[in-house]
Amino acid sequence: MKIPRWAGLFVVMASLAMGQGFTVENAGMGTRAMVSSSDDPRPITATERVRWALVSTLGPQAIIGQSFTAGLGTWKDKPAELGPHWDGFGERAGLGLSEAAVSHTMEAGLGAIWGEDPRYSRDADAPFKNRLAHVVKMTFLAQNRAGGLMPAYARFIAIPSSSALADTWRPESERSIGNVGLRVGLGVLGRMGTNAFMEFWPDVRRRIFREKHASPDFASLQAH
Repeated sequence: MKIPRWAGLFVVMASLAMGQGFTVENAGMGTRAMVSSSDDPRPITATERVRWALVSTLGPQAIIGQSFTAGLGTWKDKPAELGPHWDGFGERAGLGLSEAAVSHTMEAGLGAIWGEDPRYSRDADAPFKNRLAHVVKMTFLAQNRAGGLMPAYARFIAIPSSSALADTWRPESERSIGNVGLRVGLGVLGRMGTNAFMEFWPDVRRRIFREKHASPDFASLQAH
């Protein structure tokens, strides 16, 4: 069976992303590096901007999200030009990753001009409803060089621009103002979902591992 070009590329990028995630964990950078949180009060560096763009585009969470979107599109056969098969799945995944790569690169690069930090800063000690509000707020705001908040201008430029630019490589049926607007909306909602993951996943992760370690060992239950 011939492996579609886009599917092969997607598998390679997924493998690299998973390897990158495990490498970051093993290096002791923990969940904060995996989710690109800016809990660190220091201003973001150029290297960290590159890392953020890479992880946001090719990290495990991004790959899972793109896989789900591509799978849903394949199941519904939308856009119809790509077909309801593995080849179409690979094409859809490649299109989504390409648009995400442009958006994240633009956001990281433009933000460097005026000191906009694209990373998400958690509000871990606040009540649950305040943390939910923080997730929404930080979809539209970002930290500046001084650690204060500012409108996320680079994000406001990157999401619509990448959605419009994607018309140059997307199928004909998706090249319309309406489809661009839809992708912009989904891009904003996607960022909000990513923020929610970064806000709450560290707590879920700690609870899972705490319960795992707290479970009694089978050997200790045996009669002596």
